[in-house]
Amino acid sequence: MREFLAITKALSDESRVRALMALAGGELCVCQIIELLGLAPSTVSKHMAILHQARLVETRKDGRWTYYRMAEEACLPCVPQALAMARECLATDDRIRQDARMLKGVRKMTREDLCRHFRNCQVKA
Repeated sequence: MREFLAITKALSDESRVRALMALAGGELCVCQIIELLGLAPSTVSKHMAILHQARLVETRKDGRWTYYRMAEEACLPCVPQALAMARECLATDDRIRQDARMLKGVRKMTREDLCRHFRNCQVKA
């Protein structure tokens, strides 16, 4: 029950769902997520921590940068189902499509350029 509630909580916020759908295209640096969502680093940190606690995303560190990706190894049987449902339900959503277009430009920016906007790109998982 606890795992199910963590997943439903994680999927109950538009910003978290937008971040999760952006990760469907591959791994992103936290600075890229901040730029895409247009939120403060601390707010993105909280959102990503909730997604991580629900085991919907995985993290890795590379120096001072933190990267997120959709969970590949499902610790819980319902994680792949939840991710598939979100992708299927939101495939034609206007906001998700807008984010995908914006993400193309964000992916072209260097980490350093993105991080110049923010004091702290390091988000704790």
